[in-house]
Amino acid sequence: MPPAIHNSNDSHRTMQVVNHVRALIEGGTLQPGDKIPPEREFARTLKISRASLRTGIGYLAAMGVMKIRHGVGTFVADGPPDIGKASLGFISALHGFQSWQMFEARIILESNLAALAAERGKEEHHAFLAEEVAEMFASLTAPTEYLIHDVLFHRIIAQASGNPILAAIMETVTSSMYDQRRRTVERATDLRESAEMHREIYRAIRAHNPQEARKLMEKHLRMAQAAQGMERPGERKPSTRPRKNGRT
Repeated sequence: MPPAIHNSNDSHRTMQVVNHVRALIEGGTLQPGDKIPPEREFARTLKISRASLRTGIGYLAAMGVMKIRHGVGTFVADGPPDIGKASLGFISALHGFQSWQMFEARIILESNLAALAAERGKEEHHAFLAEEVAEMFASLTAPTEYLIHDVLFHRIIAQASGNPILAAIMETVTSSMYDQRRRTVERATDLRESAEMHREIYRAIRAHNPQEARKLMEKHLRMAQAAQGMERPGERKPSTRPRKNGRT
């Protein structure tokens, strides 16, 4: 999360930097991936000290707008900001978020992203999804490798949705759950059912069928939720069959 600003003078100078950088970005002077001017020059332009400039740049970096590469320089972020992969973990610990709540957020986000991908996805997205499905089937006996392709599959769907804000939020939620998913997939005994479900989702997206894509993604994630033991309290149903742990 952005660092705290302790007094009005610090706040004024920090917001001076933030507003100046925002104006440069909105005006097209700074583009994603661009390196900002040298510190001395930038501070002179704003008529502030280099220390105050560093504070403002640090704030922008914490917000995900800037990327500081030590020894190289400071650059405008070239992708959606990482809005809380780490901070979401802190918030979760502070407020006691439950695993099922995180999974519920994922279901709501990703089922709708799948529908958007079916409406807006391009041939290049379809080709990438097909490739990841093929890699899933090729790695059925290698759970850790399978998970990599699973994550990429869902990320491509988010990109195909055409909404980078939703994609960034999805990335935040799924990244915070990655360790749990990695432990689960390492215990997997059968990943084929998961791979087949991903293939069905891909086919619905390729067919430009948003209703089917949404339904299949929700079904897939609810099955994954049950497999990982993250059902909402009161929703767990007894089963006489052993539960598979292969869904991610």
